[in-house]
Amino acid sequence: MTNKNVPSVSVTYAQTGGSTKSNELGMRTMQERAYEKRGEQYLLIKSPPASGKSRALMFVALDKLHNQGLRKAIIAVPEKSIGSSFADEPLSKFGFWTDWQVEPQWNLCNAPGGEEGKVGAVGKFLESDDQVLVATHATFRFAVEKFGIEAFDNCLIAIDEFHHVSANPENKLGAQLAELIARDKVHVVAMTGSYFRGDAEPVLMPHDEAKFDTVTYTYYEQLNGYKYLKQLDIGYFFYSGAYADDILKVLDPNEKTIIHIPSVNSRESTKDKHREVEHIIDELGDWQGTDPETGFQLVKTTDGRVLKIADLVDDDPTKRDRVSAALKDPAQKDNRDHVDIIIALGMAKEGFDWVWCEHALTVGYRASLTEIVQIIGRATRDAPEKSRARFTNLIAEPDASEEAVTEAVNDTLKAIAASLLMEQVLAPRFNFTPKKSDSGPVEGFEYGEGGYDPNQCNVGFNEDSGQFQIEIKGLAEPKSKEAERICQEDLNEVITAFVQDKPTIERGLFDEELVPEELTQVRMGKIIKDKFPELDDEDQEAVRQHAIAALNLTQKAKEIALGNDDEEKSANTALIDGVRKFAMDVRELDIDLIDRINPFSEAYAILAKTMSEESLKQVAAVISAKKVQLSPEEARDLAKRALKFKQERGRLPSITSPDAWEKRMAEGVAYLARMKAEAANA
Repeated sequence: MTNKNVPSVSVTYAQTGGSTKSNELGMRTMQERAYEKRGEQYLLIKSPPASGKSRALMFVALDKLHNQGLRKAIIAVPEKSIGSSFADEPLSKFGFWTDWQVEPQWNLCNAPGGEEGKVGAVGKFLESDDQVLVATHATFRFAVEKFGIEAFDNCLIAIDEFHHVSANPENKLGAQLAELIARDKVHVVAMTGSYFRGDAEPVLMPHDEAKFDTVTYTYYEQLNGYKYLKQLDIGYFFYSGAYADDILKVLDPNEKTIIHIPSVNSRESTKDKHREVEHIIDELGDWQGTDPETGFQLVKTTDGRVLKIADLVDDDPTKRDRVSAALKDPAQKDNRDHVDIIIALGMAKEGFDWVWCEHALTVGYRASLTEIVQIIGRATRDAPEKSRARFTNLIAEPDASEEAVTEAVNDTLKAIAASLLMEQVLAPRFNFTPKKSDSGPVEGFEYGEGGYDPNQCNVGFNEDSGQFQIEIKGLAEPKSKEAERICQEDLNEVITAFVQDKPTIERGLFDEELVPEELTQVRMGKIIKDKFPELDDEDQEAVRQHAIAALNLTQKAKEIALGNDDEEKSANTALIDGVRKFAMDVRELDIDLIDRINPFSEAYAILAKTMSEESLKQVAAVISAKKVQLSPEEARDLAKRALKFKQERGRLPSITSPDAWEKRMAEGVAYLARMKAEAANA
């Protein structure tokens, strides 16, 4: 490995203990928030791993069954192992008015046999007097196909890991959910620990999503309210050659670690997954044999410690099942020394609970952003003596051949996109308001040493809610309820679409002639038009401004937090301090200034530190070779903005202007004029 590990973001939390405290009903903060909305017919719970979504569902479901007249609750989980999350819970022991109970025959995740028998069991359950059933997504899907939508009338349908659903007609569960909502005779509780639902495709169509009331509990709220975990680092870093040769450059044997080796179809894979595991074990120390009880590999390190390594890659079902059972042993749940390192390929992600995990190390880019969120969630649980956690994405540098370089470039861009999105997720929430002459301080927000100054850009922060209140001059406000909802709840989904757009990220990173407004206004504007066609022009512009403000403020904060030469100070500078410092250094924060920031400039600075100079040049060359000229659609957008420019300044933009953005708008007008002239002469 040729380069050092530079975290793309490091966030420090306050350790308030708030997210782990329970109220008089035994509910933690997120669960209490969900219970307050228990009367909603359609409820979407967006909350990180380990925040207690399973128990939140229990509270809500029990109220719907006992107080709202629903006859049954059916909980659908993506895989059998997650069914245990909905096992019996003595809720009354902690203050609730009843307990959660699932009769053994109705937890179909524990049932033997194939789907046919389980689908038959769903039919028997629907005819029985019992009220709660737990099954996999697949079992529920087959049951709907067999018994029809009507069979589930007056039931609560709870869908765990909701991001598995998609509005794509090919997604059967998504299509069935749309039918259930259209019939309007069920209640739905949808739960997801991923903030990028469906990645490139939406989970729900807009008219269906509008019916859901949302409970949002952010990563920041969750981690800030922990008792032990104080710091979380997210970083990508590049290697050359075989990753297993130099894995100890990023793997600390003293940290409890989950290693996800690359998919056998990926560029990083050697195509021999068993040899890769052996190679990692060899790098860690001398193999001492296998523990006969757990199946863990025992490896003696150079300092004399014996590591217990769980190999979940082994294809031998007897060996793997023994290791898997040992990891799930309830008697060992509180034993920090039970296992040291877990090596996995497709396992130990979603729903896998190992609170002691301090480092999630993933080799190769994972195709799904939701998968990355789930993997990071393995390391973000609170546990004694665990003050720091980290996620590292290990990516192969490009090599000399053109085909491999192109593939490597794509992986690099995807890894950067994932990192940018996680930064947004980990940051506190932004509440943007226009700067007005009669603006004043907002109750509950701290404005720094000088307090609120009407002549200064004002940034207030509420530590309890993990929320910024930031005034921006010229900011457009959303007019419709849907635009307001997007600005409050779904800015991260807008940013997801933006940073996953390949032309956007390629130009933002490698186009030296880039005018930032081409990305912040034109590209983001197009993405929002495509994503929210039902919004009018004013609301689309309001959403655009809010999304760019959220992305660029986080990026400027990161630049300040990680740009200090003092490594110790840099590592401990919270993202929050960076936001405050940037906003307070700018006396008048306006939307034009925000639009002039390239959202990818800090990502490039980190890339330059982590990738070798030669590889960086190769990447830049590949992207420059396929640089495209202005498209008709982009020209039309530039012409629209040129018209607004004329309304504000009384003249059209000049093609000879020294201002790069004004010149670019003028080029858009000229391009359209040429198109019209060519069409007239044709």
